[in-house]
Amino acid sequence: MFAQFLQFLFSGVTVGSAYALAALGFTIIYNTSGVINFAQGEFIMLGGMLAALMAGAGIPLPLAIIGAILITAMVGLVMEKTVIEPAQNAQVVTLIIITIGASLVVRGLVQIWLGKGTHALAPFSGDTPITLLGATLLPQSLWVLGVTLATVGALGWFFGRTLLGKAMLATSHNKLAAQLVGIPTGRILLLSFGLAALLGAVGGILVAPITYTSYDAGIMLGLKGFVAAVLGGLGGGAGAIAGGLILGVAESMTAGYISSAYKDAVPFVLILLILFFKPAGLFGKKSTERV
Repeated sequence: MFAQFLQFLFSGVTVGSAYALAALGFTIIYNTSGVINFAQGEFIMLGGMLAALMAGAGIPLPLAIIGAILITAMVGLVMEKTVIEPAQNAQVVTLIIITIGASLVVRGLVQIWLGKGTHALAPFSGDTPITLLGATLLPQSLWVLGVTLATVGALGWFFGRTLLGKAMLATSHNKLAAQLVGIPTGRILLLSFGLAALLGAVGGILVAPITYTSYDAGIMLGLKGFVAAVLGGLGGGAGAIAGGLILGVAESMTAGYISSAYKDAVPFVLILLILFFKPAGLFGKKSTERV
């Protein structure tokens, strides 16, 4: 019984780590612009698809991964420059609709280019399962966990130790004050889209050997990343990571102990509960305004 529980836990933490990376992308853009970027799922899909495509063409796997991440980051930069920046003075709801439209365009272009079939990416270090306390763990799962932890550490260093990272934090706290002290907030928003796209690509590449990838793989991953971000409070990296892990484990336990048919309903039940009982998220702070 314990081995079964551990198996479900391993599975949940693995997929939850991918949700956490997607949630980080949502959080970074929301904090710098106040916009929920529903094209984040397409960044996840692009990372996995491009890596699989380049690896299938004979490019060594490390180079294929680096190339996929860089190209996806460039797509994020181009999207912000051509779609978001011209409409930056629009209402937030309008900007959200624009991101949905951008995601549909990216998904449609990939469908035309690569078709509707699934694409596989080879595991980074083989597929021989590792047995631990009666449960099995794929080596790729360790890559997912390890890279997620390394990414969180790198982001912590970036935001805490670098001038650019501190400028992003300042913009997220008070955009007007950041502008007054000379921070180029337009460039910060551009960078946030590039960074969010990079994180999405990393998540897509990590899970591609486990779940495979296709032109529509980003739909559910993006939605679940959004749910994870809302669970965490849309405030910071720690909340996004916690929200992703909670969602992944909840899904896995539901599939294991109840039925896999209900797995994809878990995120939407969770977000309804959060919006009803704790709108600021599990780790978000209540905001107050003096009038």
